[in-house]
Amino acid sequence: MARILVVDDEPHMRRILATNLQQDGHAVFEAGGVEDARKKIASGEYDAVITDQKMPDGTGLDVLRLVQQDDPTVSVVFLTAVGSIELAVESMRGGAFDFLTKPFLPEALRATAHRATDHTQLLRENIRLRNAVVRLEGSTEIVGRSAGIQNVRDQIARVAATDATVLITGETGTGKELVARALHKNSSRAGKPFIAVNCAALSESLLESELFGHERGAFTGADRAREGLFEAAHQGTLFLDEIAELSTAAQAKLLRVLTDGQVTRVGSTRPRSVDVRVLAATHRDLEARVRENLFREDLYYRVAIFPIAIPPLRERPEDIPELCELFLRQVAVELKVPEHRLSEEALNTLLTYPFPGNIRELQNLIERACILASNEEISASALAGTGPVGEKSRRPPAMKSSGEAGAAEWIESLPESVDLRALVSSIEKKLIERALRSTDGAQAEAARRLGLSRSDLSYKLGKYDPKAAVE
Repeated sequence: MARILVVDDEPHMRRILATNLQQDGHAVFEAGGVEDARKKIASGEYDAVITDQKMPDGTGLDVLRLVQQDDPTVSVVFLTAVGSIELAVESMRGGAFDFLTKPFLPEALRATAHRATDHTQLLRENIRLRNAVVRLEGSTEIVGRSAGIQNVRDQIARVAATDATVLITGETGTGKELVARALHKNSSRAGKPFIAVNCAALSESLLESELFGHERGAFTGADRAREGLFEAAHQGTLFLDEIAELSTAAQAKLLRVLTDGQVTRVGSTRPRSVDVRVLAATHRDLEARVRENLFREDLYYRVAIFPIAIPPLRERPEDIPELCELFLRQVAVELKVPEHRLSEEALNTLLTYPFPGNIRELQNLIERACILASNEEISASALAGTGPVGEKSRRPPAMKSSGEAGAAEWIESLPESVDLRALVSSIEKKLIERALRSTDGAQAEAARRLGLSRSDLSYKLGKYDPKAAVE
């Protein structure tokens, strides 16, 4: 059942209380006064505390304050021989759960203890569920004091209340979805659905079905009609992450939604009206993709009505200490461990690290460091055990890697007059051929190794047609 601490300076009264509470299977612990209670509270975990009001070394209100400092979810019940209304009011105002007077009926004590422990469990479950929701839906807190992040916050404040389509740009891991959730939370649609979809994670055929829905029999396996994400997000917000990966056909349908607010399911000719605010994000240069005919120009101007660019973490190192504090608190809650802190040396190590993975990488580093740390202070050596941070932080971020240095040396060896376009095309073609050979013609894996999207590689294959690479 529950763990209950009984605080009373009279041993006889403690035994009576313990005997009654143990009848319901509770584990009962005893303290002979306020100072004894202080030690017991510091060393144990309880679901309820039942305390006498007047004791030689203090009062029940002192015990209440100790409990609230240690764990405010614990329910505290007062016992006193003086059944005064004033004392009851004072204890309840202080945060007590209930109040009983001596002498008490055993049934009343047990019933009160049952309600008190249930109340504690409800409070803890509520906190657990709130934390779970934050993990699932994501926090909307934009952390940082740098000029770049302050500018992002200012832009969110300006555009959130409107229905304007926003294009959020930034490197992978900078927090583009976090900005999208902040825009939704601060809009008039906050009480309606927020639906996020990663356009790069779905195949071309599946993506159209997911976004716009499909009718029964529209394709093999479509045994029933299904609404798409646009319909599901009606009156709310749809966040299209990695919008640059949309196929040409999906781009045309998206343009229609943004133009006249209508979607047509796959396999249907009947348009359906939807009221959805679209937020989009990408780590790619959409203007460059427009020039390469990989992204519709008319769609670009519809999507980029209000652009928000998120700076990479390496350009705002002054935000790292605040981000670390946030992640340390989150890890303590999620792992149910004491909150860790960074040593000065460990923090300095993070401040000089370039963070190619941005905030997502910092979060992962902090979580792993908390697991590896031998005590509550995370040392620089604990950080070094998390991966490349120890090695990379010892050199300036701007220092070239050996590969880059080799390329620079090779470039210096070239003649002063070169056909730049032909040279770049030749290198690009050779790299694509090599990637396709090493993956036995698997284009998706080759694209991943080259840091390209599937559509990028498809475009380049059409340009170079390296058939010999897959034969």
